[in-house]
Amino acid sequence: MKVAFLGLGVMGYPMAGHLAKVGHQVTVYNRTSSKAEKWSKEHGGKAVPTPKAAAGDAEIVFACVGNDDDLRSVTIGADGAFAGMAKDSLFIDHTTASADVARELGGIAADRGLNFLDAPVSGGQAGAENGKLTVMVGGEQPAFDRAKPVIDSYAKSCVLMGPVGSGQLTKMVNQICIAGLVQGLSEAVNFGQKAGLDIAKVVEVISKGAAQSWQMENRALTMADGKFEFGFAVDWMRKDLGICLNEATRNGARLPVTALVDQFYAQIQARGGRHWDTSSLIHLLQKP
Repeated sequence: MKVAFLGLGVMGYPMAGHLAKVGHQVTVYNRTSSKAEKWSKEHGGKAVPTPKAAAGDAEIVFACVGNDDDLRSVTIGADGAFAGMAKDSLFIDHTTASADVARELGGIAADRGLNFLDAPVSGGQAGAENGKLTVMVGGEQPAFDRAKPVIDSYAKSCVLMGPVGSGQLTKMVNQICIAGLVQGLSEAVNFGQKAGLDIAKVVEVISKGAAQSWQMENRALTMADGKFEFGFAVDWMRKDLGICLNEATRNGARLPVTALVDQFYAQIQARGGRHWDTSSLIHLLQKP
């Protein structure tokens, strides 16, 4: 298929690469054009200067950018993707953004005769590079049926959750879970260290039982060693948790632990850890 990919960050760059690898004709756009040129040299696709130009002959346009405003900037306006897309073509947004912006852009797309899916992902940079992402999708069934075989090139799971906005709401649930897990794991690892235990042995044992989690298996040992210069940045997690807290204010859900962990991440930012991995919560315990 002829597809376009807008946004070549740590997630979008390898995701677009998987699309090219399985044989799709990929046109890319990135705000920093040098990265788009680098991608096109590496994968054989074409780099263009605007989202509109990227979307011009694409059957599907993918996006993975930073936030709500970034998403609006690549979709609407004279140079936005919507201006270049043909009727009945499909826009798939992999950005972690608000459900509000998904519904807003879904409505604009529908008015233009376009299809829209909000499809945030989980799995981090490693999941993107290895083609093992989890994709949670909001939209209509026919559009999802068109999208899924293409998304499968970089996903281990891709599930339609409900109408437009449902993908973003599901991603919020994901981030709420992670916030609590990482804080609990931070306290547990710090406790084990204070108790004089061998953390590697502790993790080997308890990861086979009810305490097991992805965070434990992939982050516990680096947390114990105080290593955070990798992974999903604290700045991005705070952005995501802000979305969760705003949505909770709207729907009446109580998120006391999430709100507390969000403030802990603010303290990490104040320590200069804006780009540290989210597992850096333990830093507040190891060095109070």
